[in-house]
Amino acid sequence: MKTFKKAILAAFLLLLLIVGASSIVVTQENEYSLIRQFGKVDHVVSEAGISFKVPFIQSVDKLPKQTLLYDLASSDVITSDKKTMITDSYILWHITDPLKFAQTLNSSIANAESRLDTIVYNSTKNIISSMRQEDVISGRDGELSAAVIENIGNSLEQYGIELLSFETKHLDLPGDNKAAVYERMISERDNIAATYTAEGNSEAQIIRNSTDREVAVMLSEAKKQAEILIAEGEAEYMRILSEAYSDPARTEFYSFVRSLDAAKASMTGGNKTLILSPDSPIARIFY
Repeated sequence: MKTFKKAILAAFLLLLLIVGASSIVVTQENEYSLIRQFGKVDHVVSEAGISFKVPFIQSVDKLPKQTLLYDLASSDVITSDKKTMITDSYILWHITDPLKFAQTLNSSIANAESRLDTIVYNSTKNIISSMRQEDVISGRDGELSAAVIENIGNSLEQYGIELLSFETKHLDLPGDNKAAVYERMISERDNIAATYTAEGNSEAQIIRNSTDREVAVMLSEAKKQAEILIAEGEAEYMRILSEAYSDPARTEFYSFVRSLDAAKASMTGGNKTLILSPDSPIARIFY
């Protein structure tokens, strides 16, 4: 009887342990815990820690809370000018509403990736089909990604997920026409550069002509002022001479000075001999 009682007690404790263990739900920092009852989600545990559920009646599903990466398959797209391009991209996404996610996608990451693949590919195709090939190539620095995300908009909210980023790993031309397209783009850029150069040269010539004209006007004005100053100086010189010769007291002195200057100017070279006739005006200074 004692052995039987011990067996019953051990079985009871084991059952109690199993029930207790099946009642505990441990939720990590990077996950959601979905508590299901009879297959339907009863509630969601979003905070990390320990919670409880009804054993044998309720079950637990786990969903990731962290950012997830999905690599889209390479595919062909056609631009508005009917050129084929190859796009290879990836997305970053996460679950924002685990209840919606469970209800619409059956808590399946694979289902979510399949839906994301379709939506992102269709958006990429729509955006690129509205752009010319050269605009697609030049938009690889972020403009294309922004346009794709804007085109998707809030369409993923119904699944309880959010698209964080769309990035292009590879966006290129098929090998058979890549060289021709790049040569055409280089030629177009050369034409644009030549146009800018011609416009720059024309503007530079206009500036040079304007500057030359301004310099010519300034030189002409300077010469005019110089002529005026020279004329005023000569007039002042003549006035001073006139005053000097009009005064008998000064006339003899100025005549003497001017005669000396004339004598000095006539003695040039190494010969300092001055021969004057008696009636020479210079000779009078020695009388």
